Amino acid sequence: MNRNQQIIRTSIVGVAANVLLAGFKSVVGLLSNSIAIVMDAVNNLSDALSSVITIIGTKLSGRDPDRKHPFGYGRIEYLSAIIIAIIILIAGVTSLIESVKKIIDPTVPEYTTTTLIVIVVAIAVKLVLGGYVKRKGEQLKSDSLIASGTDALFDAVVTLSTLVSAGIMLLMNVNLDGVFGTLISLVIIKAGGEMLGSPVSQLLGESIPKQTYLNIRDEVLKYEAVNEVNDIILNYYGPDMIIGSLNIAVPDKMSAREIHGLTRDISQKLFHKYGIIINIGIYATYSGKMGELQQSVINTAKSIAHVQYIHAFYFYEENNTITLDVIPDDEVHNDADFKELVYRTLKSKFSQYEFMIVIDHNYIE
Repeated sequence: MNRNQQIIRTSIVGVAANVLLAGFKSVVGLLSNSIAIVMDAVNNLSDALSSVITIIGTKLSGRDPDRKHPFGYGRIEYLSAIIIAIIILIAGVTSLIESVKKIIDPTVPEYTTTTLIVIVVAIAVKLVLGGYVKRKGEQLKSDSLIASGTDALFDAVVTLSTLVSAGIMLLMNVNLDGVFGTLISLVIIKAGGEMLGSPVSQLLGESIPKQTYLNIRDEVLKYEAVNEVNDIILNYYGPDMIIGSLNIAVPDKMSAREIHGLTRDISQKLFHKYGIIINIGIYATYSGKMGELQQSVINTAKSIAHVQYIHAFYFYEENNTITLDVIPDDEVHNDADFKELVYRTLKSKFSQYEFMIVIDHNYIE
């Protein structure tokens, strides 16, 4: 069973559990003539919506790439997770409004044995369901499943707060419905915002996790001809489609045929090991006197405060110009001023050359 099939199967379990729970509550509510229980049953049907959205999103994201969308439809998964997170946020805000109303104008709730039985059953079902769906979401790296599971767990917490409030009411005759509801609503709103952040960040294009960067860099550096690895960039078009690029520095004496073979080997290895479709750019590591000049320029640039890394050295003999890319640390906020500083520093030591400086940036977390 592939990833998409597992996500759909898990979501179907979520739909079935919520429908069965809604049916149970409806029967109990009608038999006990409790409108509150009947309305809670309707709430369970709305909870099934998040699982339905996950199923639809997974189906759509699994479509094969075509001419219009050559990288596939995997990002639909992020949109599904955004919709579910928004539903959770709306539920949290609605709950907050109602809870504040109860604080301002408290009403005395009535709890019966039937009501308490329904509450206990709902807590048990939602805890089991939420834990299962969230675990599968983390295992399958599905933001939609994680959001659905978290939603179910929050339902269990909300219902548990109702049970605790009922116990306090029965034992101490103190009504804390509004207070409990307000606190939990704020937690739900906070969690909904965090759940919204992850897929939105993916759509905007987030930085590469440091460990992923190190894994790719170390894998490429295993090749004897590779002296440096720079500018690793990854773009995610869904969990199963990663398009990226990186640059490597190789000896300047390598032939085009040798470089072709090397880059092909690297791209195939990264695809088979990490599922990344990679494009590889080439920098030269010079030898002889040019190599000495390259190292001297790099060392001078590295001595400048806030310079993190130097790469992409190239010498244009026809106009005696050296180009290089400079990556500053996070303390640098004005690229133009920093570029001027690097230029002046290099020009003061290597006055016979002209310099073209490119301020590059770090794409790692």
